[in-house]
Amino acid sequence: MLTTVLNTKKDLNEIKVLLLGISTDQDNVELTDTIIVASYNPNTQKATLLSIPRDTYTGKNIAKATAYEKINALYGRKHRPDETLKAVNDITGLGIEYYVVVKTEALIKLVDVIGGVTFNVPIDMDYDDESQDLHIHLKAGEQLLDGDKAEQLVRFRHSNPDRYGRMTSYPAEYGDNDLGRMRTQREFIMQVVKQTAKPENIFKLGEILDVAKENVLTNIDFNVAKDYIPYIVEFNTENILTETLPGEVPNLNKTNNVSIFVYDKAKTKALVQELFYDRDIVETEEEAEGTVTNEEATSDMTGKAEVSIEVLNGSGNTSNLQKVVNQLQGAGFKVTRTGSTNTTAKTTIVNKKNVKEALLKDIKDVMGTATIETSESSSSKVDVTIIIGKDY
Repeated sequence: MLTTVLNTKKDLNEIKVLLLGISTDQDNVELTDTIIVASYNPNTQKATLLSIPRDTYTGKNIAKATAYEKINALYGRKHRPDETLKAVNDITGLGIEYYVVVKTEALIKLVDVIGGVTFNVPIDMDYDDESQDLHIHLKAGEQLLDGDKAEQLVRFRHSNPDRYGRMTSYPAEYGDNDLGRMRTQREFIMQVVKQTAKPENIFKLGEILDVAKENVLTNIDFNVAKDYIPYIVEFNTENILTETLPGEVPNLNKTNNVSIFVYDKAKTKALVQELFYDRDIVETEEEAEGTVTNEEATSDMTGKAEVSIEVLNGSGNTSNLQKVVNQLQGAGFKVTRTGSTNTTAKTTIVNKKNVKEALLKDIKDVMGTATIETSESSSSKVDVTIIIGKDY
């Protein structure tokens, strides 16, 4: 039986899906508040989340931009997710086949079915919009969120204006306004996946599927999806890489007075390569070198080449990843995995296995600046994870 399961796992392909989170605005028009490209590989147990800003411009001439050309308006035109799917494929070149449209009601019901989701709310959130009957009032800190509070969390972008008309949002180092909201959405999705996959929730699978049938629109055949379910239970959310589409918000005088996000084609191409392809190539090359023997696995790590290092780019600068890899390899270290993660302020070296302090110090010397932390994990495929921060 075990052999059959493992063979099934090897037969499964990586799956890429466009996730659309739908809410209704004051004119009863459905807009996509959440647009995320998600990939999952059951063989490597790796996943990726790439956020697409909802104001991303899909037209041809920004000087004549209209709100209807923003990517979040495409679904609302004809309630056809394939239009949004085409736009995302044009932007990323990923050739995504599947989409999942999730209404706000689905998130509320799912979170309630699994008994709530424990999440660290990054800031105090206070916002009211009577036209949408939307009221957001959450305090910062780790807490158990029910469905109603989960909706408040993922829809928050900025606070109510103060008496001077000023509105506050997420701090710049976290990612303000839409960038902050997209980061919160990604991190919340990670926690929903993690907490839904708890063994006790297996018995609630029927209720979870009922929520999906009522509130989710998808072109994924259930017979395809069900094969992935046993392996998602094994998934470790530490294997998720997350990032946001790179680009900028031009001045309104250049965009017909319409606030839009213009993605950077060159940086997007590099990021897609880094997120969805390079990490697999690096690991495949390492696996091709041969299998580690028991003697090698249990030997004391005294040499630089014996320490396997994963480098995750959280600096916001895509060129830093290759720079760090080159520095480490030039110093004699072995980099076995690379990828991107959420933008973070500080560079961190995480000791995943029992790596000696002297080697960790050597890595820190190469990096120039870093904090050393210990988070040992017997299931980790690397000995050390380096997260490149904005301070690099």
